[in-house]
Amino acid sequence: MSDPCVPPAAESPFSIPVRIYWEDTDAGGVVYHARYLHFLERARTEWLRAGGFGQQQLREEFGVVFVVHRMELDFNAPARLDDLLIATVEPVERRSASFVVRQALRREPEPKPLVEARVRIACVDAERFRPRPIPDHLLQEIAKR
Repeated sequence: MSDPCVPPAAESPFSIPVRIYWEDTDAGGVVYHARYLHFLERARTEWLRAGGFGQQQLREEFGVVFVVHRMELDFNAPARLDDLLIATVEPVERRSASFVVRQALRREPEPKPLVEARVRIACVDAERFRPRPIPDHLLQEIAKR
């Protein structure tokens, strides 16, 4: 059985579609800035799920969770009501108890991201929420990308 802390070995960058709904926008039909965090979180969750396990399984079966430790965002252009965006996840750095992913939200076929993010994810013990080293084979898997 593979270790649940290992992100999927899918092609980088991993991507999912994100549709912009009325609930995501302000009165002018422009996406409210905090909603972008939801879209990025969904992409990271689906990135893990693509490896055959979910966040709940990580916690219940293996006693670990991944948490956002740091996030840097660049808002380059607004998304609007009914846009179909592509959210991407690409690992770019690793440490003993954390890793960094680069994320973007693009409106296809435009090459310039609307939003770009650099997110440090920490591995923590699910009960104590104390940092926990990422298993060696996870670090190796992240390094492959």
